[in-house]
Amino acid sequence: MRAVVHDRYGSPDVLRLEDVARPVPKDDEVLIKVHATTVNRSDCGWRSGDPFFSRFFTGIRRPKHKILGSEFAGEIAGVGSSVTKFAVGDRVFGACGFGAHAEYVCMRESRMIAHKPEGMSFQEAAAVCDGVAIAGACLKSVELHEGRSILIYGASGSIGTAAVQLAHNTGAHITAVCDTEHVELVKSLGADEVIDYTKDDFTKQGQQYDVVFDAVGKNTFRRCRRAIVRRGTYIETDLGFMWHVPALTLLTRLTHKLGGRRVTLPIPKYAPEEVVVLKQLIEAGKYRAVIDSARPLEQIVEATKYVETGQKTGNLVITVTEEGTRQ
Repeated sequence: MRAVVHDRYGSPDVLRLEDVARPVPKDDEVLIKVHATTVNRSDCGWRSGDPFFSRFFTGIRRPKHKILGSEFAGEIAGVGSSVTKFAVGDRVFGACGFGAHAEYVCMRESRMIAHKPEGMSFQEAAAVCDGVAIAGACLKSVELHEGRSILIYGASGSIGTAAVQLAHNTGAHITAVCDTEHVELVKSLGADEVIDYTKDDFTKQGQQYDVVFDAVGKNTFRRCRRAIVRRGTYIETDLGFMWHVPALTLLTRLTHKLGGRRVTLPIPKYAPEEVVVLKQLIEAGKYRAVIDSARPLEQIVEATKYVETGQKTGNLVITVTEEGTRQ
């Protein structure tokens, strides 16, 4: 099978497309024929091996996971002897951690996988799980509801577009921060107000929010604290790169014990129930995929370089098969 592999850390140029052995599912695993996948910032962080701290998860000297890619949409091509939830031919979507930048990937049926929502293309289904897993974990930590306010910084990215839609479903008042080009998009996703960061700085407007959610890891609690009400929350999402996790962990503990404004660093679970709930939201018309563009597997290097510019809107999809190109 074709797969994008890397056997050393570095720039996107370490990625290469080559033929590798097709994986064989274990007793509790399914074999998925991948029609579409994505490139996200976690993929970029694991590939670069920078900061060095991240290599404790992926291999100190060389990457343990040579095939990246977490999100997928495709069909079940094989099942292990103890699998009960899926059958060959089922159309599925989900997130597997590693291995989706290939024509086939294996994963346990107990992981984040579900039947693909009705009426959704493979491209769209591939572009929803990771952002929802991260944004969902963050929003659960603050218990949003009607009467509460949240500011989402970086509202047009993968995590940001997920956060706006999930927050909208809670009834909370949403202020989204993005550039001029994406103002109408985030309004269509459910934002009540939009601040164009190319024109205004939300930290200097005197407005305070119950929650400030940095969906792109480009702010700091120190910079944003005056925009947060007393006993409000600052949510950090910089998990993919982890360059300041130790400092943030200390900060979360200190702010929790000292009272007042607090910092949280939620860890997404990637649990099966998460993708089942997401499927229900999609089929109810309460969530939709936001796709920047779709590119073939052969253009993985160029696609990765584009993701690393930080300018993508929503998700960048990689089509693996001809079926993955169809709407």
